[in-house]
Amino acid sequence: MNAKVLAVANQKGGVGKTTTCANLGIGLAREGKKVLLIDCDPQGSLSISLGNPQPDSIPTTLSTIMSKVITDTPLELKEGIITHAEGVDLLPANIELSGTEVGLVNTMSRESILKQYIETVKKDYQFILIDCMPSLGMLTVNALACADSVIIPVQAQYLPAKGLEQLLQTVAKVRKQINPKLNIDGILLTMVDNRTNFAKDIAALLRDTYGSKIKVFGTEIPHSVRAAETSAEGKSIYAHDPKGKVAEAYTNLTKEVIKIEKLRQKHKSDIGR
Repeated sequence: MNAKVLAVANQKGGVGKTTTCANLGIGLAREGKKVLLIDCDPQGSLSISLGNPQPDSIPTTLSTIMSKVITDTPLELKEGIITHAEGVDLLPANIELSGTEVGLVNTMSRESILKQYIETVKKDYQFILIDCMPSLGMLTVNALACADSVIIPVQAQYLPAKGLEQLLQTVAKVRKQINPKLNIDGILLTMVDNRTNFAKDIAALLRDTYGSKIKVFGTEIPHSVRAAETSAEGKSIYAHDPKGKVAEAYTNLTKEVIKIEKLRQKHKSDIGR
């Protein structure tokens, strides 16, 4: 196995990054894939939503691991990894990660600290998903530097075109300077309220504006109060509301992501022939 590394990124908060990371990760596990989720946000939202309500009291987190990489301290097998009841592994984060980010500024090869860690666990998983913090700082750059591709969740309530442009520029810069193999798997519309034409207009606008350059996922994630409740329970949408439309949407997204990866593998082997 050699994992596909996916960063879920948007520097705007509240667009459904964490929900997408958790439910896509668990969706992939339900399809029989071995999955590691990495919380790369000092607020620890992913860690909380996967059943760790007090992330600041978790002894070993991403911060611990990155500090060990920086100081060349050997890592123990599966160090810091928590196994979730729904079949995914999690490397949690907490507020200590803010300090790690500040410390990165003076570190050698500072953009590749997370990458060095991922190289040590890549063989144990088929997918590694990174929940990025809502900024384009050093931690997000670290995630993009080690990712094969990015999924960009965008809230369908208004067109955050400026924010999207900034993110696309950052991705282009990382691709040029650090990680030439970085792809964008697609823009994912989240919190879509299908009762309004507004959401349809925005979906159409996004497809018109970016559709030629960037895939916009066919799946849209509907707005749902029940989905918002799941993060408080430490369970995925599949465990919380398996017959609901959000669970169905994440199941479809999971299939799209697997399909993209199959096509990429086929393309790779065709080139290798």
